[in-house]
Amino acid sequence: MDIRSAQRAAWQNKLDKGFSTDDVPLEFCLLSGEVAEAFEAWHRARPDLGEELADVTIYLLGLAQMTGVDLQREVEAKLAKNAARRYTRLPNGVPVKAAAEPAARARAAATDPPAANPPADS
Repeated sequence: MDIRSAQRAAWQNKLDKGFSTDDVPLEFCLLSGEVAEAFEAWHRARPDLGEELADVTIYLLGLAQMTGVDLQREVEAKLAKNAARRYTRLPNGVPVKAAAEPAARARAAATDPPAANPPADS
């Protein structure tokens, strides 16, 4: 099943079951709850991780339909964009987009722990 077909099927299920089809804030909250359930399944090594991830996907598909987003088109575009990105690694090993390196270096420097021997006060 492709993403577009899955989005239509998830939406049809919402219609058939009488689930919310217009409360976007609620849908984001429910999606967040499903992500938390998936994390818990992973964290506790439960066998239902796949089912929980499927729930996340179904809520996301419904939210995309609710907000008029063609998720298949958006995922395909984002995957192509990500494939074209180039990354470099900072000295601490964190990968950053090549174009964003100066800003990322500044953020990393701002969050690095202070030197072991700070300069003495003058």
